[in-house]
Amino acid sequence: MPDETSPLLPGGDASTAEDRRQQPKVRNSRLRELFFFTWALLATAGFIIIAVWFQHTEQTVPPAQPESPPSKRNLVFMVSDGMGPASLALTRNYRQRTQGLDISDTLTLDKHFWGSSRTRSDNSLVTDSAAGATAFSCAHKSYNGAISVLPDHTACGSVMEAAKRAGYTTGLVVTTDITDATPACFASHALRRDMQDLIALQEIGDSVLGRSVDLMLGGGRCHFLPNSTEGGCRLDNIDVTKRAQKKHGWNYIDSRKGFDALKGGNNVQLPLLGLFAPNDIPFEIDRRNMNDIYPSLSEMATSALRALEKATSDSDQGFFLMIEGSRIDHAGHFNDPAAQVHEVIEYDHTFQAVLDFIAQSETETVLVATSDHETGGLATAIQEPGHLPVYDWYPQVLHRANASCELLAAKLQQHVAANWGEEGRLKTWINKNLIIPGLGFTDATDSELTLLARDTVSARDTLAAMISRRAHIGWSTHGHTAVDVNIYSSGGPGTDTIRGNVENTDVGKFLRSYLDVDVEPITKELREKGQDIGAGLAAVKVAGIAGGQGYHAAEEA
Repeated sequence: MPDETSPLLPGGDASTAEDRRQQPKVRNSRLRELFFFTWALLATAGFIIIAVWFQHTEQTVPPAQPESPPSKRNLVFMVSDGMGPASLALTRNYRQRTQGLDISDTLTLDKHFWGSSRTRSDNSLVTDSAAGATAFSCAHKSYNGAISVLPDHTACGSVMEAAKRAGYTTGLVVTTDITDATPACFASHALRRDMQDLIALQEIGDSVLGRSVDLMLGGGRCHFLPNSTEGGCRLDNIDVTKRAQKKHGWNYIDSRKGFDALKGGNNVQLPLLGLFAPNDIPFEIDRRNMNDIYPSLSEMATSALRALEKATSDSDQGFFLMIEGSRIDHAGHFNDPAAQVHEVIEYDHTFQAVLDFIAQSETETVLVATSDHETGGLATAIQEPGHLPVYDWYPQVLHRANASCELLAAKLQQHVAANWGEEGRLKTWINKNLIIPGLGFTDATDSELTLLARDTVSARDTLAAMISRRAHIGWSTHGHTAVDVNIYSSGGPGTDTIRGNVENTDVGKFLRSYLDVDVEPITKELREKGQDIGAGLAAVKVAGIAGGQGYHAAEEA
């Protein structure tokens, strides 16, 4: 018989007491499920609506622009002509050993290392200074020897010309001729770098663009003086210094006295042309003993910075200054390690002087520095023929040198011209008056002295080989090499674009980007107005480059 609680009984209650207690829980569970389902549905719909709204906003509302950079800014661009990485090691080790410094003591440049630059030109894996500087000024590759001219032989606008047109005050400071390749590329255009007569005229303002530079300090006076004047080396009879003053309003100085009258840049009337040597300013190792005649690179740079700062104090635009440690390159060409180490030290001092200026300036200022190429194939060690390698080099040998091989060779040639005599007496004079006091060693061999006495024309190279061998320093060439060169910077807006390993044209792109100038209208104007780039001169002097080829390394030195 069925149990009386069986649900099969007619009218019987099928639930037990426990079942009745569970029924409210089941209903609550179903309510929670309904609640969570509804919440999920609403959340999904909301998410879809928000996503659609964001997509619509991105398509219809322009993205927020970054904060605008300061409207007023200064840019200092430094070029260490011919300085490769080995030059830094040479100079760093020299200072540590000769001054008793700790091995952790470094150059100012070392503390601001930024990256490296590839240097090849348009027509060669080994660039010259002209093509290298064209990469900086125009941000384009060109052929060796080109002065802000492209491979198709048309002028390209320079960043300095564009900066001047945009209202910047501009300047060039160098220790070589102001018409030499690097400064020339910022303020002139020529098919060939040796057209320095043409370059001088363009730099003072004889250009379809007018004057693009406000301050020029350096050497190279002879290219501004007529061939009829003492000290002039122009091929024509134009006095460019007078033309600069009368036609273009330049103030002109040509002496240490004139430089000192600038009072560190506080007493400058722009535009200012200062030419302190007939050609190059002497190597720093020599100049320091002629300080009453020639200003140093750091002195000229400091005065230029102050002058440009004063000139732009009430201006909406700042300034653009290019500073070149020009003669590092020449020391490399001559394979003269003592001259080179002092050039790099002075360049390092100048870099620090710019940093000091930036620290006190109220205007945003960025410093970027690099080299156009390496010169000499410097190696801080050699292995002499027939000997095992010696893992060392000797900075004290360079420390004892008191003169450059260039200066000593000039003294020898002057002595021979005035005192022609027998070889034995000349050898004694060379040792007593040049080798011992100038290079600082007393072990010159008879064969070395004989070579100097018999071949005075090659004396500079012979003297350089003598000191290099004793210092255990090697050189692979008297020309340039294709080694990558270092980039240094104070940091600042946009400098991340030249971090790491970049092309030299990337440095040029940074310059125009930081200054926020457009170079293309300058290029267009140069071409439309027919800027003279020396095509007529090039047709006459066909012995040089032909279509950018065959540039002779001797012209670089």
